[in-house]
Amino acid sequence: MSRRPARAEQPQAPGAGGQQPDDRVLTLPNLISFVRLLGVPLFLYLFLVVRADVAAIVVLAVGGTSDWVDGWIARRLRQVSRLGELLDPLADRLYILATLVAFTAREVVPWQFTAALLARELLLLGSLAVLRRHGYGPPPVHYVGKTATFLLLAAFPVLLLAATVPAAAAIAGAVGWALAWWGLVLYWVAGALYVIQARQLVRAVRGQGAAA
Repeated sequence: MSRRPARAEQPQAPGAGGQQPDDRVLTLPNLISFVRLLGVPLFLYLFLVVRADVAAIVVLAVGGTSDWVDGWIARRLRQVSRLGELLDPLADRLYILATLVAFTAREVVPWQFTAALLARELLLLGSLAVLRRHGYGPPPVHYVGKTATFLLLAAFPVLLLAATVPAAAAIAGAVGWALAWWGLVLYWVAGALYVIQARQLVRAVRGQGAAA
């Protein structure tokens, strides 16, 4: 968990694979993350405006399941950057939120499922606000959170396939909802871990202030 410059005495945590993130912008992993971000409005347009469901499935599948590509390339090419560490989770979160809104609008998923995921996002936003008030940035991505994100991003195109292709509805629906519910559970577990991390850090900061 990193602090902002105002509290620069706290050392920065190393990036993925133990590499120290740098300030580069024009890297291949960052380019991949930008392309993934462009896939979000493209998916919404295809799914909600022109109702091109097959194309929407392809965009969602490529954008969602390529979640690991930018991180893997960053480690392999030693191109871990601070911008990349922001873009990767941002792209994941936007894919999840955009898909939830679109799926709820067309009744692919029930609103209760969407509400459960959005409630977790609100919990995390509250924790981030507390951390920023104490001069800290967002916590490092936890492997439980990455696993939950992968499950959700894998579930969405399968659920869309079940909703739009009747012949695949039985099998795709079972697989998609299994992935989705496991993803939801782990998403909340990761959220709880982030809250615990934030609480421990705030307590430590207050303890140091009291000792001073």
